[in-house]
Amino acid sequence: MRPARSVLLRQGDPGTHVIMLASGSTLVTLTGAHGERALLAVRGAGELLGELAVLDDQPRTASVIAAEDCRVHIVPAPEFLAFVERHGLQTALLRHAIARVREAEMVRLEMATAPVAVRLASALGRLLHAASATGPDYIVRLTQEELSQMIGASRNAVGSALKPWREKGWLVTGAASGLAVRDITSIQSHADMCR
Repeated sequence: MRPARSVLLRQGDPGTHVIMLASGSTLVTLTGAHGERALLAVRGAGELLGELAVLDDQPRTASVIAAEDCRVHIVPAPEFLAFVERHGLQTALLRHAIARVREAEMVRLEMATAPVAVRLASALGRLLHAASATGPDYIVRLTQEELSQMIGASRNAVGSALKPWREKGWLVTGAASGLAVRDITSIQSHADMCR
């Protein structure tokens, strides 16, 4: 079991293993030269993480951080590669990698062109969609500072985007516990009016 906010894979590290995500959800982030972070994707249970670095024997291109408590299975690179070879999975993995590149391109375009409220609502939606927990509230265990880094906005801009959603009761913010999303549909509808 890996706790929320723990680093599962680190950008720049060698591809020594892949991770099979049995439960929980993760953030795939890219860190720039000056420490700025961008959210590339959110992955949920059943996903394979870190396979590209193992397949091309190059350093990891992104970091993977637990968005909530995660149960993982670590598969050493030689075992993973032998399994892929034995079962002829190269073509399936290539298609899978291409789909992820397309997804990351769409997220990057949104981050570059959409207003802060739209970027934030989309990021929260991806987190909620990948989450393993169900119930009336989904807890996002990220600070407003971390959320601002993830969507390429200032902390003040994120606070301004959250304010009307908090006032309408669609989410609740807490200093240490992050925020609880209560109505993602209303949040996304409100954000879409900002386009």
